[in-house]
Amino acid sequence: MLNKDIKKVLISQEEIVSRCEELGKQISEDYGKNEQPPLLVALLRGSVPFLAELIKHIDLNIQYDFMDVTSYAGTKSTGDIRILKDLDTYIEGMDILLVEDIVDTGRTLEAVRTLLKNKGAKTVRIVTLLSKPSRREVEVQVEYTGFEVPDEFVVGYGMDYDQKYRGLPYIGVLKDEIYQ
Repeated sequence: MLNKDIKKVLISQEEIVSRCEELGKQISEDYGKNEQPPLLVALLRGSVPFLAELIKHIDLNIQYDFMDVTSYAGTKSTGDIRILKDLDTYIEGMDILLVEDIVDTGRTLEAVRTLLKNKGAKTVRIVTLLSKPSRREVEVQVEYTGFEVPDEFVVGYGMDYDQKYRGLPYIGVLKDEIYQ
């Protein structure tokens, strides 16, 4: 039923799973020499399917936690984040791997990175399923990127339009008439 609203598929489920395997292997290698594995911090809600797939491919005894933050007033990003759900884990001295669905302007991620460092995190790195470099307003270092996408509004694999389409097993672009 949801598929009828899709104009085109940008990234298939198979491509996502394959890329998560590669990212998981790289993360396992990079953090494998550490005393302690990283704490994965997923930003709700969009990153949940990506987190669920990614952790299958990380060969470390990882833990994960969630944050829910917003930097939007209406449809505009303010850059000032509001924490709707904070971490349940004490993070002082820990390596943090922030898990995000898409890096757009970079404002929210940079603010969350600063917040986590202020809470005492030893390191804060970022893994994202998607990146839209053409929309970047704040230079944010992303250590692990799944895919770069063009400046199109994307849905699926956790990403929504009006709280719909999150459950699509791929990344797609909606037909124009859906927005009207």
